[in-house]
Amino acid sequence: MKITFLGTGTSQGLPVIGCRCRVCESTDVKDKRLRTSALVEVEGKNILIDIGPDFREQMLRSKVRHLDAILITHAHRDHVAGIDDIRPFNYYQQRPMDIYARANAIATIRRDYSYIFEKHIYPGLPEANLVEVSGDASFDVGDINIMPIEVMHKDLPILGYRIGEFTYITDANYISEHEMEKLKGTKLLVINALRIEPHFSHFSLAEALQVVNYIKPERAYLTHMSHEMGLYGEVSKMLPPNVFFAYDGLEIEL
Repeated sequence: MKITFLGTGTSQGLPVIGCRCRVCESTDVKDKRLRTSALVEVEGKNILIDIGPDFREQMLRSKVRHLDAILITHAHRDHVAGIDDIRPFNYYQQRPMDIYARANAIATIRRDYSYIFEKHIYPGLPEANLVEVSGDASFDVGDINIMPIEVMHKDLPILGYRIGEFTYITDANYISEHEMEKLKGTKLLVINALRIEPHFSHFSLAEALQVVNYIKPERAYLTHMSHEMGLYGEVSKMLPPNVFFAYDGLEIEL
């Protein structure tokens, strides 16, 4: 299994428009973060987790030639705003794109991209096959079994995903004991950490590290970081030996 971090930033990305802080003006490429998304390559399939507004740039930068499926964590714009750009994959693969999401996210996608799902389709529009999943049951993409992990994003239940010994969670600020059980045995954990200070709807750095300490994966990578986290080169030195800041373009294998 290979995981590519296509984007590791929060909803505004880094640098933030108009901001003149040390992070946003940093010349370190590891402080430049597109909106959060990851590509999982497993058993010959390419599975994308979230499709934000930087999707086109991410696909071109990582030279992605095909996509088999898209997993949606939730339908906030920084996680679904790239759906219109699935069109090239529709054309080259000659099929609709399978997009997996829970019911409330599907409803939002149908509303925001209503032109895709109208009865009389204009030629050249994106083609999507929306597949409803829940936090209670695993599902398959081809021969790949995927276990949804229900986490809370303030008052909104959203999904993380586990594929084998790899688990990916973003935008969470609470994980129940029941869902934590699903994470046990994870060797490679990706989890969100917005900033140093607490936040009302995302894990802070300390809260993310608490989850890592409970699950005890071999390696953990932090994602969905804002400019308030600080400089990569400084804050990464504060992390435990098995925990790392992810950055755009990072590729890891399991």
